[in-house]
Amino acid sequence: MTFFQRELSLKPYPRGFHLITHEVETAIPELKNIKVGTLQVFIKHTSASLTINENADPTVRSDFESHFNKFTPENAPYYKHDYEGSDDMPAHLKSSLLGCSVQIPVTNGKLNLGIWQGIYLGEHRNHGGSRNLVLTLIGN
Repeated sequence: MTFFQRELSLKPYPRGFHLITHEVETAIPELKNIKVGTLQVFIKHTSASLTINENADPTVRSDFESHFNKFTPENAPYYKHDYEGSDDMPAHLKSSLLGCSVQIPVTNGKLNLGIWQGIYLGEHRNHGGSRNLVLTLIGN
């Protein structure tokens, strides 16, 4: 069993959902040597998230943003945590709803995603800045 771990610092993305599959694959070149394994991707932030979904039609990512903004609105009168901006508390909620990690099977040196699947970064802040990921690859 082989283990590799890398940290990846993503460029700042605007608020919304962004495909980061290529950045993740590029950051861990050892992937190509794994016949059978798993890649875990973990985000070290509480106001951004990771998920896996549609990688072909960009309107899916736009619809995600619209839905989550309606589902977890800014300026809700019951929010007490509001001193970091009106987008902060909804960002924490979105992060908890979507999650801080994804786990992907690795087969014959490649991520074994479905043909229409990609890794999304959910940037839930208006000005979130660079986001840091931990990539942990385990396999043979």
